[in-house]
Amino acid sequence: MVYLFLAQGFETVEALAPVDILRRGKVELKTVGVGGKTITSSHGVEVTADITIDEMILDKNTEAVILPGGMPGTVNLGNCQDVINAVAYCAENNILIGAICAAPSILGQMGLLKGKRAAAFPGFEDSLKGAANIGGFVEKDGNIITAKGMGVATEFGLELLAAVKGRAAAEYVHSAIQCRN
Repeated sequence: MVYLFLAQGFETVEALAPVDILRRGKVELKTVGVGGKTITSSHGVEVTADITIDEMILDKNTEAVILPGGMPGTVNLGNCQDVINAVAYCAENNILIGAICAAPSILGQMGLLKGKRAAAFPGFEDSLKGAANIGGFVEKDGNIITAKGMGVATEFGLELLAAVKGRAAAEYVHSAIQCRN
């Protein structure tokens, strides 16, 4: 199971593009409402989450957690102890963690980026504490995938799909959605 967190003020495309890509790739994914089931994005788009955070089950079937960026969505994710606990669980169990835009700052604050390549929205580089190399659009290092922002949300989703289902699945979806690169 892959869980993608939605907190009030999330960036719409950074959340929904990976959801779409992963579901096209036949990944079992649940959107997780932080603070309720209906969550409003930073641009006023209301989304009904599949489950609330108290319904989420982290266990041997957990394949990934994903944190979209946006403001104040990133702050709301970082202030939720259940989100922090879920990310820590994944880190401790070498389970995939994805974060895009401002959300990689949460991973930096948790000390999870030490010595790793990472990407984040410009201006958030200082919050990627301990990252060895900062600057790509989408970076995968071990069990962590980070990305710069909304403009690369599709590529972020494809990299997540490759990590969960394999490169062939990602290439199939890439071809089917007519990506330019």
